[in-house]
Amino acid sequence: MDTLRILFLGDIVGKAGRRACKLGVQDTRKNNNFDVVVANVENAAGGLGLTREVFKELRSTGVQVMTSGNHIWAKSEGVELLERQDSLLRPLNYPRSNPGRGWCEVRTARGVRVAVVNLSGRVFMGGHYDCPFECVDTLLNKTLAELPEGPPPVILVDIHAEATSEKIAMGRYLDGRVSAVLGTHTHVQTADERILEKGTGYVTDVGMNGPFDSIIGMNPELALTRFLTQIPQRYQQAKGVSQYNAACLEFDPVSGRCRAISMIKNIF
Repeated sequence: MDTLRILFLGDIVGKAGRRACKLGVQDTRKNNNFDVVVANVENAAGGLGLTREVFKELRSTGVQVMTSGNHIWAKSEGVELLERQDSLLRPLNYPRSNPGRGWCEVRTARGVRVAVVNLSGRVFMGGHYDCPFECVDTLLNKTLAELPEGPPPVILVDIHAEATSEKIAMGRYLDGRVSAVLGTHTHVQTADERILEKGTGYVTDVGMNGPFDSIIGMNPELALTRFLTQIPQRYQQAKGVSQYNAACLEFDPVSGRCRAISMIKNIF
């Protein structure tokens, strides 16, 4: 086995995002065989949160591991799913008493162990979270190191954060310690994908899967009204064609080093 391939989808927003996920994964798989498919799903149901029906729908498209962020708590069904589904993650640095978990391990069909880790940034995020740097240190140095088989060779990190500086800092901090650090939350794909000096794949934001003619997924007229008047408007998803944003990654299955990272951007 020469290469392990992972497909990572950025934030899935509502019905348009689920459509992009279904069609995008199918299209990407025409020319690539992926060992693991991961997606951020915190906005997948109606633009906020997750439901049981949407969880099943995304699973049917081939998504094996789902990460999230600050909006995963928006629907009670999503919170219940966190308690029951080990492959549905919430940020590791939320209070320990919260439902769910911040990382999981999957084993590919070829027997390679892959860990997926979910972190939340703190800058401009509005919550009182534990330090993501300290939390990931504990995970890597203690939790994963003490597993019966040792740490998985491939470790993928979703850093769900607002500030680009915080995401870049996490990438630098974990360079050589994890296989890839991928940013989510801002819904706009960045053009800085790279392999860092010590072999960690990195991009500041994978982008959004959702309505193309929108303001980060929202009806443009309502979003503009909020900016112009400062009067709160109820969130309403935009309609129209879907945009598909994802990252394709290749890793050495033994060392975990990233060999290649490329971004996908498409319209369906």
